[in-house]
Amino acid sequence: MDSFIVSARKYRPASFDTVVGQLAITLTLRNAIINNQLAQAYLFAGPRGVGKTTCARIFAKTINCMNLQPNAEPCNECESCRAFNAGRSLNIHELDAASNNSVDDIRGLVDQVRILPQVGKYSVYIIDEVHMLSISAFNAFLKTLEEPPAHAIFILATTEKHKILPTILSRCQIYDFNRMKVSDTVEHLKYIADKEGIKTEEAALDIIAQKADGAMRDALSIFDQVVSFCGKNLTYEQVIKNLNVLDYEYYFRLTDYFFYGKVSDALLLLNEIIEKGFDVGNLVAGLGKHFRDVLMAKDSATVQLLEVSAVIKARYAKQAEICTVDFLYEALKVIEQCEMQYKVRMEKRLCVEVAFIRLSQINELKKKV
Repeated sequence: MDSFIVSARKYRPASFDTVVGQLAITLTLRNAIINNQLAQAYLFAGPRGVGKTTCARIFAKTINCMNLQPNAEPCNECESCRAFNAGRSLNIHELDAASNNSVDDIRGLVDQVRILPQVGKYSVYIIDEVHMLSISAFNAFLKTLEEPPAHAIFILATTEKHKILPTILSRCQIYDFNRMKVSDTVEHLKYIADKEGIKTEEAALDIIAQKADGAMRDALSIFDQVVSFCGKNLTYEQVIKNLNVLDYEYYFRLTDYFFYGKVSDALLLLNEIIEKGFDVGNLVAGLGKHFRDVLMAKDSATVQLLEVSAVIKARYAKQAEICTVDFLYEALKVIEQCEMQYKVRMEKRLCVEVAFIRLSQINELKKKV
């Protein structure tokens, strides 16, 4: 029986060409390699799962390639590239600062830096979660980071740049990685699904991408999870069932009920949602996002801010034609007040029911003014 490899590892980019959603960074790194303008230290900062460590490894592999391609891609044929691909490269050293954050750990690293690389030009030291280093460890690292041997390059990766000492930041070239756009994530999931022979609905992949909240690694983990549940055919209905996500349809229906003042229908739909086991707090937060998205869909200049599939975007545009701007502003205020009260109220359901009643009365109260 073949051992299963999770998609995040199986489809991990091995060259700058295959990195998703970080074009500006990969282009800058390529140009630095082509022009032989390598810094002694880099800081890769950004949210989790967006490719910081992956880009660090690709960079380390590329600068040690003995037969570099004109587009600054590794050849994958020289001894250095083969060693990297096989996971036995002695030029790349990774340290997890989350569990190796003491002065002794850094001193051990500093001693190791003096050793010349056996194959290739550079020894690359990748320190992940570098913000976890202690103050003493940072201070022990300063001098080596500022004046490392010519063969040593440091790549520091962090999700919390603000926790790193300014003296460390000033010694590094800083690259800020972006959150993954929903569209980029969906396209990458389509590519993987095609490779794996899995049929997908775009709306299903859209849900996965939104659930991942800008982290490609999370998206791939969720993708593996729903494939285990759905098999070789990912449908929207199965994905929202497996991930326990509330269907868009509920938000559209509730908004219609609120706009037309149908209090009873709104409360009955709330009861249906609760009986299906959905968290009411998440429903309130989802409604706030829905009202915001409808508001964005009212203007052709802001409709591009919607991170949803084309089909759902059309639904938002249709509802935006019906709902007035005043209604949406008032609805957002009600939701904001409800979210604040929800955290402290003992009777959570009553808090949401009162908010639903107020939402259903917005247009009626406007008429009386």
